[in-house]
Amino acid sequence: MRWRDRYGIRRLRGPKVAKFDREATDADIEALIAFARSRRGVEFYVEPETFATDTTAMAVADDGEWTRRRVGSPAVIHKVARDLALPVYDVQLTGYPPRMRAYNERRRREEETGS
Repeated sequence: MRWRDRYGIRRLRGPKVAKFDREATDADIEALIAFARSRRGVEFYVEPETFATDTTAMAVADDGEWTRRRVGSPAVIHKVARDLALPVYDVQLTGYPPRMRAYNERRRREEETGS
């Protein structure tokens, strides 16, 4: 199935794709955009490509809720962040925000208590 590459994933990526992963698609980028538009205080965190996984980005809202999607290259999420006027960080330099860990902990406790 062909897709349009609306966000420049192929152009900005270069020729390399991680060995075991699928490529990023427009749907991945659109999911990050939809998350960012539907929540307050969203920041993007770029995660590096590994041997098994393509470059990903996490969108983290002000309450710590988050989502992760493939982006193909850091340049793609930087373009999206610029278009949405949102900050983007390199997770290798900044780490993950504490609010994300607090959100994960709250969810874990809720699942354990069944609330």
